[in-house]
Amino acid sequence: MLRIHVSGVDLSKVRMATRPDALWETILSFHRLRDRRASTVFGKWRTESRTRLNGETRLLAALVPPRGYFPDFLTPSERGAEPYSLDVGLEALRDTPADRLHSELAHVGAGPGRRGGRSPEALFGALSEGRAEPLGRLIAAVRAYHRAAVEPYWPHIQASVEADRAVRGRALLDGGADELLAGLPPMIRWRAPVLEADYPVDRDLHLDGRGLLLQPSFFCRGTPVVYRDPQLVPVLVYPATHPGAPVFAEPGPWLGRLLGHTRSSVLGAIGNGCTTSELARRAGVSLASASQHACVLREAGLVRTLRHGSSVLHTLTPLGGSLLRGGAPLALS
Repeated sequence: MLRIHVSGVDLSKVRMATRPDALWETILSFHRLRDRRASTVFGKWRTESRTRLNGETRLLAALVPPRGYFPDFLTPSERGAEPYSLDVGLEALRDTPADRLHSELAHVGAGPGRRGGRSPEALFGALSEGRAEPLGRLIAAVRAYHRAAVEPYWPHIQASVEADRAVRGRALLDGGADELLAGLPPMIRWRAPVLEADYPVDRDLHLDGRGLLLQPSFFCRGTPVVYRDPQLVPVLVYPATHPGAPVFAEPGPWLGRLLGHTRSSVLGAIGNGCTTSELARRAGVSLASASQHACVLREAGLVRTLRHGSSVLHTLTPLGGSLLRGGAPLALS
């Protein structure tokens, strides 16, 4: 079990990440690539991604075991910084001090998640010494893997994280940081002043007035993730709430049912997220009509619906946002 000790000062400094972090999504997606669970959500992604990969997984597999610890330096973060884009994150990875590379690689080599094979030191002896050439190879492999397995799906990843942020934002507005922490996914439990979470090892993390960054992640599943090094900025990476349908599915035959002024108005009224009651007020329709329109929009792949307490929250998918913008695609982060 993971126990995060939260003081009153820490509670006032709890904050939500504004967007997905490119390197967290990249490394965690590598876990999903080798994990055949959650086929409804990730099955299509796995099949498509594997056709684009070209040897990157061999190098990454030496650093990221199927379970357990992987080096903190693979997902760099700075105190108070926003989630990293890919380029900024890789530059931070390139700047990792040699002594940190050596110590974290040594821990991976001794970790319980590794099943035989050569340790990172044996495979990347020069990397642990901070030499530029092997570090450049690692960065190139991470970049190539990201482009094959993550970048093509970034609009979906971003929409999933934004939908989760909308749910958490509602909780924060309704009841402050206490309700925000209490409303996190069920593997995380707020028992003030301790935030407990299912975790593969028994661990205590003291925030010591530094606050906590909550980072929802599309590819994080099962249990949340924190840095092993307690001196790094406190970040809790947790699974973004997924709808029950395949996230990467193509729009179905329902798209033709979207024609009509009222439904277009309903789509526009959803904006950055709203409940069914709010949607009815914004669009000037009855509650039953708002619910029916939202259902059709959801079936067409234009809206994502997540439960928030006793109500539901509707947010736009990448396709829905693109339709409202006249077909302009979402920009990749």
